[in-house]
Amino acid sequence: MWCSVLPLLFSLSPAVLILLQLPDYADTQEDYKYGRPGSEKKFCTWKCLLFTVQWPAGFCQFLDRESLCQIPQSINNWTIHGLWPLHVMDCCNCWPMFQSDVEELEAELTEHWPSLLKIKSSFHFWREEWHKHGVCAACVEGMNSPLRYFQICLKLQQHFDIHKLLGEAGITPSCDRLYKVSEVHQVLAPHLGDKHEIQCVTDDKDREVWFQVKIPLSRNLTIGCDHHGDHTTADIDLASGSGPGRTSSAGHPCPAQKPFYYLPIDHEHPRQPCG
Repeated sequence: MWCSVLPLLFSLSPAVLILLQLPDYADTQEDYKYGRPGSEKKFCTWKCLLFTVQWPAGFCQFLDRESLCQIPQSINNWTIHGLWPLHVMDCCNCWPMFQSDVEELEAELTEHWPSLLKIKSSFHFWREEWHKHGVCAACVEGMNSPLRYFQICLKLQQHFDIHKLLGEAGITPSCDRLYKVSEVHQVLAPHLGDKHEIQCVTDDKDREVWFQVKIPLSRNLTIGCDHHGDHTTADIDLASGSGPGRTSSAGHPCPAQKPFYYLPIDHEHPRQPCG
């Protein structure tokens, strides 16, 4: 069983991390149980995924209305945005997800993958991510159900403890201190690979604000995958699902020559953490 290898995840060197040893992909198609005959071939052509985490204080700068953003009191860490197969523009609507599918993970998902929009529940967010991206990932045996897909995401979040890595290097949220892409990349590269992307959003004061981190993974979840700068529709998703409230500035790679802010979390005033 796939879960039998999970205790081995953290004994592996980050540089050569392989989270799962998956069987030949051609042999996994039968597990794509809700797919229409032949449809899985369209969805299973992808080779790379992006595991994306977001910083809640940066996400709030992504919205054009202060009243839309919420950061639950229990959230003081980076949260999951999603796990997205690349080069797949549309998954089928053939695999529904129900709350009972992830009931045993609900407490963990609420902690590590919350909705940051007042107008959208966390389950709505999870279900959208499954329908948009999880269904496409499900042709790989280790992710071939909502439960398995979300378990993998939680394991990835646990392994890539960005908050801890940054804190140990003295990179902490601040209203005053500015950071450069080069210094953050130097800290994260040994753990996330050289191809990770540090993304910013431009706030209403025309400042660059750290928003999220994209970690490229190969199909077997090995760190690093050459996606040639191509994007998926997920690149422009709202971090808590599509909907109203987007600012005119979408997430983009933080400029190499322009320092950015890593804003602190303020639960009471999430969009104005520095007053």
